[in-house]
Amino acid sequence: IPGYGDSPPVEMALTAQGRRAFLDRVLQELGMQRPVLISPSMSGRFALPFLLAHGDRLAGFVPIAPVGTKDYTAEQYQGVQTPTLILYGDRDTGLAPQALQNLQHLPKHRVAVLSGAGHACYLDKPEDFHRALLGFLRQLK
Repeated sequence: IPGYGDSPPVEMALTAQGRRAFLDRVLQELGMQRPVLISPSMSGRFALPFLLAHGDRLAGFVPIAPVGTKDYTAEQYQGVQTPTLILYGDRDTGLAPQALQNLQHLPKHRVAVLSGAGHACYLDKPEDFHRALLGFLRQLK
């Protein structure tokens, strides 16, 4: 994510519109058509604006306790038709409940909870994470 870790800050990442455009550019540069967007934690600031504007360009969406879910209304989420797997660890008592509360308004969602996993559930329970993810990917058209 630009501006985090050792990466330099990116001017366009300062606004939701800029972050959406940045992610759009990345997907274009990679030549990706109808990818599944997996969005853990801080990446929600990029993925959610993109989902709400261009969800029809995604084959699927996998939010993993992303930040920023409260920035959008139930009505905005209800307009998104992208198949979604809301995934989180049951020991993530901070972001996960808030994200679930907001993301459950997405009409084509299902939920997978990884038992015994925290915020980085894919690191805590990688086999369970991959099982849930692969199950979701297999049922996409």
